[in-house]
Amino acid sequence: MNGTALWPALPYPTWRETAATLQLWTQIVGKVRLTLTPWANHGWQVPLYVTARGLGTSPIPVGGEILELEFDFIGHRLAARTSRGEERTLALEPQTVADFHRALMEVLGGLGVAVAIKEMPNEVANPIRFSQDRVHAAYDAAAAHRFWRALVQADRIFKLFRTGFLGKASPVHFFWGSFDLAVTRFSGRPAPPHPGGVPGLPDAVTREAYSHEVASAGFWPGNDAFPRAAFYAYAYPEPAGFRDRIVTPGARFEPALGEFILPYETVRAAPDPDALLLDFLATTYAAAADAGGWDRAALECPLGVPGQPRPV
Repeated sequence: MNGTALWPALPYPTWRETAATLQLWTQIVGKVRLTLTPWANHGWQVPLYVTARGLGTSPIPVGGEILELEFDFIGHRLAARTSRGEERTLALEPQTVADFHRALMEVLGGLGVAVAIKEMPNEVANPIRFSQDRVHAAYDAAAAHRFWRALVQADRIFKLFRTGFLGKASPVHFFWGSFDLAVTRFSGRPAPPHPGGVPGLPDAVTREAYSHEVASAGFWPGNDAFPRAAFYAYAYPEPAGFRDRIVTPGARFEPALGEFILPYETVRAAPDPDALLLDFLATTYAAAADAGGWDRAALECPLGVPGQPRPV
């Protein structure tokens, strides 16, 4: 099956308003998880995860029970479920961020979940408090579904790539602040303190997230500053020579971003999109690991095969 059958078209300008609104909706849901869940290393308690229907929180502790929230981009609803067997839903349809915030708090209240989140959005330009945002109100269901289908494809390749590493590696997870799917490998060494200064993100959060050396890769759908969907890869701290390394054909280093970029459309149009994306992940990781002097022999292993234990 060719790439255009599995990898949907995702031109940013055609769903710009929906993307902006959906990012804010995911931040509201993500902040519910953030508020109720103990902090984990590198902020790994806050992301969302690709599911068979959309994006979900995974279990959130609430007293002696658990809560799960899931964006369903097939049925176009937000589902809230508890381990007591309760389920309530909220329609995903054109509505303001303020109305979505109010409706979700009512849904949670009906489930006996009392939570007050910090209402200022993170990592977006010109943030407006959720309860006061009547600017963002778009929801194109077909576009949201295409975005999720692109995440499905990226998620499965990122998870395959993750199996080729013995060292510490992150889950494949969706960060609602930056609105991207990411996977990260660690050298095992501490990093110099991050200088901070990331717009809309507290320095303490940034410094905790980048406490150790990383080679990270991900996918994002674009934004006004970079209006096209793309895969990216970067290293922190960036070792000397990293940006000059040869990586996958079709990828390039973007100095303004400090990252290697492989356009989503390049992957989608490739004869074998899976192989091209895997090569991008592998070559950009190798660029970071070689330039940074990682112990690759101790950290790497062949990609995993279903049903076969890793040989040792």
